[in-house]
Amino acid sequence: MKHLYKTDITEIKEMVRQTIQDLDLEKKKKNLKDLQSQSIQPDFWNEPEQAKNTLSEIDYLSKEIEEVENLEKDVQELEEMFNIASEEEKEDIVEEYKKIEKKLEEFTKKKYLSGKYDKNNAILSIHAGQGGTEAQDWAEMLLRMYSKCCENYGWEINILHSVLGTEAGITSVTMEIKGRYAYGYLKKETGTHRLVRQSPFNAQNLRQTSFAKVEVIPKIKEVDSDVDISEKDIEFKATRSSGPGGQHVNKTSSAVTLKHIPTGITVHCSEGRDQSQNRKIAMNILKSKLLLKREEEKEKEINKLKGEHQIPGWGTQIRNYVLHPYKLVKDLRTNIEKTDPENVLDGNLDDFLEAQLKI
Repeated sequence: MKHLYKTDITEIKEMVRQTIQDLDLEKKKKNLKDLQSQSIQPDFWNEPEQAKNTLSEIDYLSKEIEEVENLEKDVQELEEMFNIASEEEKEDIVEEYKKIEKKLEEFTKKKYLSGKYDKNNAILSIHAGQGGTEAQDWAEMLLRMYSKCCENYGWEINILHSVLGTEAGITSVTMEIKGRYAYGYLKKETGTHRLVRQSPFNAQNLRQTSFAKVEVIPKIKEVDSDVDISEKDIEFKATRSSGPGGQHVNKTSSAVTLKHIPTGITVHCSEGRDQSQNRKIAMNILKSKLLLKREEEKEKEINKLKGEHQIPGWGTQIRNYVLHPYKLVKDLRTNIEKTDPENVLDGNLDDFLEAQLKI
């Protein structure tokens, strides 16, 4: 854009107005006021975990409201500058227009992140498919890809449980991803990821296809009472940690496995050396899985009644990563394609994640 016209100003003003309406700014202001009122109550810190979550929400809402109000102010100043500028000066304020446009793009994404758990941290698991060492190496490549992606977004990663491959790579890994909207951005990564490449594990360098499954669930807050699990429905098993060796690990059965008998859902955790801590983390993950399962079943039933076509989820191939005989990464749901798979595997997933927000 070299020139700015009155229609451009009118258009961006309308876009900002629509964005504010979509974000329901007045409701957010009311929520902020209510939370601030809670934070000054004498018993506020009686529940420390809940208090921390409340303060975090206050901080986020305050920043979001301030950003939107600044955006409104920027557009108003842009219009005033435009109205008094000469034709030559109008060219100079194009950059200001572009800055506002970029901010607006960021806000527009948030209307697609309005799900109940989209703001939550995420629990991401990767499981190697059939194929032995090849698949295990592919699972480790995906672990690196998601780790780099989280680094790009400024999210923190905490490995909760991992099982090494027999010769290379990993059999499975589960990690918590801590960051605003981590679940909202990553939830549609759930599915089967397929790799095609020349095998580095045989002398003939034959072309090999490998599969790995990715599962993403929201990390629900410990104070969330939406899920109640009876102890009689839990099968508990403690084992020795398979992590770094040492005298403590050799003597202590700290790793935990929980199985929910009615559904067969199994969760592992070996993050800490303390068994009770690992059990608490595993129970929280199990609750998250059951909660998500319940939400998915509700959605399936609603869509069934509506007669809508269902896109298969878990266990379905969602993306191909081809390194040989040509180079291409293609998402089979959004049709986003990239001809630089090395860049994608280095964690640059922005285009894929943002396209998924709209499906």
